[in-house]
Amino acid sequence: MAAKKLSFEDSLARLDEIVRHLEKGDLPLSDSLRLFEEGTALLASAGKMLDEAEQKVVKLRKGSDRQPEELPFEDE
Repeated sequence: MAAKKLSFEDSLARLDEIVRHLEKGDLPLSDSLRLFEEGTALLASAGKMLDEAEQKVVKLRKGSDRQPEELPFEDE
C-alpha cells in the first residue's frame, strides 16, 4: 500500500490501522515486520508532507497602506 502516493490523512489512517494490528500481537513475525516497514515508510512520507506544508505557511501583517502583506514563516 505504501507504493502509491497517499494523502496525509490517508497515511495517518493507514498508520493507525497498522498500529492496531501490531498491538494485537497475534501476527506472525514476517507479517509484523512487513507492517512495521510499511509504517515507517508512511511515517517518513507524512513527515515530509508536514515539512512541505510548513514551508508554505506565511505570516500576515498590516502594511504601510493598512492592507495585509505576507511575510515568510519563521520560527519564533
